[in-house]
Amino acid sequence: MIDKLRFKFILAAVSSLFLVLVVLLGLINILNYREVVIQADRVLAILQENNGVFPSPEKHMHNKPIAAAPQKNVGNLSPELPYESRYFTVQLDVNGGIISVNTGKIAAIDTEEAMEYAQAVFDSNRQQGFYKAYRYSVSTTAEQTQVIFLDCQRSLSTLRTFFITSVAVSAVGLAAVLLLMIFFSGKIVKPFLEAYQKQKQFITNAGHELKTPLTIIDADLEILQMDFGENEWIEDIKGQSKRLADLTNQLILLSRMEEGEMQFQMIEFPFSDRVEETVLSFQNVAKTKNQSFHTQIEPMLSLIGDEKSLGQLVTILLENAVKYTPEHGHISVTLEKQKNTLCLQVYNTVDFIAKEKLAHLFDRFYRTDESRNSQTGGYGLGLSIAQAIVKAHNGKISASTKDEKSLLITVSLPIHSK
Repeated sequence: MIDKLRFKFILAAVSSLFLVLVVLLGLINILNYREVVIQADRVLAILQENNGVFPSPEKHMHNKPIAAAPQKNVGNLSPELPYESRYFTVQLDVNGGIISVNTGKIAAIDTEEAMEYAQAVFDSNRQQGFYKAYRYSVSTTAEQTQVIFLDCQRSLSTLRTFFITSVAVSAVGLAAVLLLMIFFSGKIVKPFLEAYQKQKQFITNAGHELKTPLTIIDADLEILQMDFGENEWIEDIKGQSKRLADLTNQLILLSRMEEGEMQFQMIEFPFSDRVEETVLSFQNVAKTKNQSFHTQIEPMLSLIGDEKSLGQLVTILLENAVKYTPEHGHISVTLEKQKNTLCLQVYNTVDFIAKEKLAHLFDRFYRTDESRNSQTGGYGLGLSIAQAIVKAHNGKISASTKDEKSLLITVSLPIHSK
């Protein structure tokens, strides 16, 4: 159990860090890409407003930003921009025919490629975007269409390199955190592990220590009964002694099952027959309380598991159902095959059960009767033992209620337990 808690702690920590890294890397790379697009569109705006060329040096003085375009388009662009930028322009007529091509400011693209790019952009009917590694902008007049392509390969390559590097560094960091969490989580859970082991050892030792005096008490009671005969005091002592012995045995059993110390004999056996046998033994008890009992058990259903513990599981569920069903109430047991699992459902009416209490039904010593009236019997360990048996067979158990006047316990058991 402690190992599962440690695993969940590591999984939660690493998953949280992973999500944070994904969000941060996503935001950073999106912002970087957006900045590349904004800078490219500013340059294209200048070229569009100057008919596909940068303004002459006379239009800017004293190394001031280029002023040919409105300030909103220019921004703080470098005076070296005209010499650093690689671009080409293509003019087309209204039907998409090529009028002119200017590739004088780029060496990587020849005339045929420029015409091919422009034709593809013209056919797309888009005004802005990327075509391969080139950011383009389209301006249209009544007579012609001009497409300007700006080479963004260097910026996109830098962006791509940053993305790969950031992902790689984050992956290494995540792996390092995982290793550190594995190392330090052992130290973090160590006090809890020691406390849990001491608690388990206490329960086991206390259980064994109690068995001896309980055995002596039972032997002494037999002697007293022979000397003084039966009386209410001796019977009361015998009843309470048996109750304490049952509680001790259940605590030891639950502790051993939760720690995986129980030796289960996994064999294939007819589960349908075992359920029917157990149901028959409780039907007579239900009749004495005027409870109606309905069964729907699919025959010839077998599974691989420990026959004794699974029989105990069915007994616990039916015992609870009969015990907490009011007079003239209803109990039903259903067993059916669902794909690779056997589904066992035990339904019974109750006086009242709050939905918020369902989550605690499988807790140790929990009873819906908060007064813990001993007249109903039980110690609040039955469903805890049932849950441990189901988990030992890699199954699932749950409790539900539709109207807070009934309780449905559902058990799913794999046919071939791993």
